Amino acid sequence: MFGFITAILTSVSFIILSAGTAQSFPPPLSAKGEREYFKKMKEDGDITAREKLIEHNLRLVSHIVRKYYGSHGSSDELLSIGSIGLIKAIDTFEYTNGARLATYAAKCIQNEILMYFRSQKKQSLEVSIDETIDIDREGNPLTYIDIIKCDDTIADDLDRKFRAKKAMDYIRSMLDERERRIIILRYGLDGSDPITQRETAEALGISRSYVSRIEKSVLSDLKDYLQ
Repeated sequence: MFGFITAILTSVSFIILSAGTAQSFPPPLSAKGEREYFKKMKEDGDITAREKLIEHNLRLVSHIVRKYYGSHGSSDELLSIGSIGLIKAIDTFEYTNGARLATYAAKCIQNEILMYFRSQKKQSLEVSIDETIDIDREGNPLTYIDIIKCDDTIADDLDRKFRAKKAMDYIRSMLDERERRIIILRYGLDGSDPITQRETAEALGISRSYVSRIEKSVLSDLKDYLQ
């Protein structure tokens, strides 16, 4: 985490200091050079290679900000936000598939900027629940918290937790190894990320249709068990 934050601060500073001209940025890497840096970063954990990939793609952040968001006054802030998207792209890019980073990174950069705009819009619509909206007959302030209805959901929350525990007990004790593995992979149980039926089939060396058949059968039985 510390290395990630350091890389962000380094790249953001570099962008802001170099934003004057496109010539200030390091040139783009060749396809061969890009692959070599990614290999060092992914396989050897080379931090320097990661920093090189960031530096040599900073001009892409500047290009996107200038081309699509030039009318916004806070260009330095957008450069900083865009650089975070670039770093996320570099950390998640699969260089072994033969594609170049630029297309993938451009989407990540724009997504990060759009997320920033959405968060700004949301914050502008937020109001404090303690904000005074009226005065009652006695002269006391009336706030949003005074008029917001509070529904007690404790019973529903406990029921959901109970059913979730019961479902996991069923999966761990009532399913065979293959059924259990399919459900865990498909729904991201035990702390894993959920994956598609096709990815599950590849991981287990079976057909996708077989994964689908097993999944439907297990879910049907689980529904009956919970009811």
